[in-house]
Amino acid sequence: MSISKPEMILIDVDGTLVDSVPDLAYCVDEMLRQLGLPERGESAVRHWVGNGVERLVKRALLNRLEGEPDQSLYEKAFPIFRELYAQNTSKRSHLYAGVQEGLEYMKQSGYRLGCVTNKAGEFTLPILRDLGVQDYFELVICGDDTARKKPDPLPLLTAAQRMSVKPQNSLMLGDSQSDVKAARAAGFQIICMSYGYNHGEDIRSFDPDAVIDSFTELEQFI
Repeated sequence: MSISKPEMILIDVDGTLVDSVPDLAYCVDEMLRQLGLPERGESAVRHWVGNGVERLVKRALLNRLEGEPDQSLYEKAFPIFRELYAQNTSKRSHLYAGVQEGLEYMKQSGYRLGCVTNKAGEFTLPILRDLGVQDYFELVICGDDTARKKPDPLPLLTAAQRMSVKPQNSLMLGDSQSDVKAARAAGFQIICMSYGYNHGEDIRSFDPDAVIDSFTELEQFI
């Protein structure tokens, strides 16, 4: 499917801009150590991320993707994780190869850029700042900025409204089923990264408009 030139491009953070799993896995395992529970390891955490840290903590406690842990255990665990992650948002995380070049290309080409993520603002803004990409974005919508998160379209529609751009003239760059669903519901075009966090499933099976391996390939589409 061809991509129409957008007026605005919204970009996801985890799994799209940033490989944040090394820090998330460290915090998950340290939280579990403090609770006297077995560590899960980075490969398990890589399979679980993508729906916010609340869901990640629940998955770590259960050691599986679906389900709800004991509420009292979760209420003990989440503050531990939150404190750990506040101190470790960007110590091990890094931009994916090609991201800096892709952001520079989009900026130089005159595209208006925004960031839309399910990650809470207290973690999102530091990681964007620490990795040197915050200034590329005209707007950042975090997981606690709207009443509903992706896959609901509300964060995307909120960004479009604030930037005075029609959804049909907008493009989302993401990596997950959640991003595709949000984009479709909002009326956005959607390009996905092949390398992101999608719980082990091939993002192509969710039928985004295009799938690319690197931000450097964006020049072929926009």
